[in-house]
Amino acid sequence: MRNYLFILLLLVSLGSWSQELNCEIVVNAQQTGNENVQIFKTLERQLKEFVNNTQWTNKTFKTQERIDCSMVITITNYDTDVFQGTLQVQSSRPVFGSNYGSPVYNYNDKEFNFQYLEFQNFVYNPNQFESNLVSMIAFHVYMILGLDGDTFAPNGGETYFKQAQTILNYSQQNNSKGWKLSDGQQTRFVLIDNMLSPTFQPFRDAMYTYHRQGLDAMSTDAKKGKQNVAESMTTLQSLNSRRPNSYLMRVFFDAKADEIQQVFSGGPIVNVAELIETLTKIAPMHASKWRKIKF
Repeated sequence: MRNYLFILLLLVSLGSWSQELNCEIVVNAQQTGNENVQIFKTLERQLKEFVNNTQWTNKTFKTQERIDCSMVITITNYDTDVFQGTLQVQSSRPVFGSNYGSPVYNYNDKEFNFQYLEFQNFVYNPNQFESNLVSMIAFHVYMILGLDGDTFAPNGGETYFKQAQTILNYSQQNNSKGWKLSDGQQTRFVLIDNMLSPTFQPFRDAMYTYHRQGLDAMSTDAKKGKQNVAESMTTLQSLNSRRPNSYLMRVFFDAKADEIQQVFSGGPIVNVAELIETLTKIAPMHASKWRKIKF
């Protein structure tokens, strides 16, 4: 009996280390006027189990190492098994030496349309299309993993971004919106195309500098950390001069604008005049936040 209990505890322990995400999922159907219909509750429960219990990588994650994230699906219309809506995805990563979670990914997928029958199985196949719902969820899972990886090591998310691209490629066969260049300039296609383009390498460099050499360093040298965060904005400026108003830059500042304002509105004084000028050029939609940075 003692050996049996030991083996059982070992299996539970190993299972708790295998999954990568701690993801809260909400299905909001208020706009349909039928938010209490059981199918929405079933969909929410199944998606939570699917995202949090699937092993997305070949790495081992301890429970405390899981990536905190959320997905809010807003259903705007449905008819039998056809659903139309949007998906808001957010993720964060811990900052060394603190209890703070830094926002990394904040993406609004406006083409979140799919078919779903209550209790249908969700099966993820890394090399084969299963359903548009599974593909869209898996795509954003790998974007979360990729961006998280880039914040800890130079190009640390490369493997995950390539898997997101694989998902995009095989999902184009189903003709749902968001997977093709012809679907517009603010889509999953544009997002992963930019992320893997050599032209946008400075973006990924900035992600590492901002988080690992900037925020993480602030616990031991707050001023140096802040200077490195400012340096990452200079890197983004060089990218913006070649590709102004890029979608990738918008996605970045949707996640980071509030944090940047807070970082430079307290603590050790650094020269922010040039930083404010840079931020105003590359992210003018957040100019009201940049004006609040005063020293």
